[in-house]
Amino acid sequence: MTGIVPYLFFPGTAAEALRFYHGIFGGELDLHTYAEFGRTDGAGDSIAHGEIRGAVALSAADAGPDQDAVHINGAMFSLLGAADPATLTRWFDALADGGQVIDPLQERPWGDHDGTLTDRYGISWLVGFQAEA
Repeated sequence: MTGIVPYLFFPGTAAEALRFYHGIFGGELDLHTYAEFGRTDGAGDSIAHGEIRGAVALSAADAGPDQDAVHINGAMFSLLGAADPATLTRWFDALADGGQVIDPLQERPWGDHDGTLTDRYGISWLVGFQAEA
């Protein structure tokens, strides 16, 4: 691991969310159920641990009975310069599908491009790239 990797707890939708993000970012996807880990503190078919490893790394699980599901306020995940401009534009559009664009991906007065959105799972993203030379 070379940086901060978000670990999200979903309200029973971890497998769906991680498959959604995997479809956007690619990489390797691993999903493990509570039953697979021999855990009894959640439904057997719920996700006890899942992760995407690749250009973007994310980990997630279904929230247990004593855990809150994700609700992030006052923060967003930044993908500034995380890939080439075409890839970042594609990621922005895919993350926006079923979500809400807050500020469209666009060129800024200083020449760089960025935009913000909240995806269908309530996660806010800042996506952007520097103008090509």
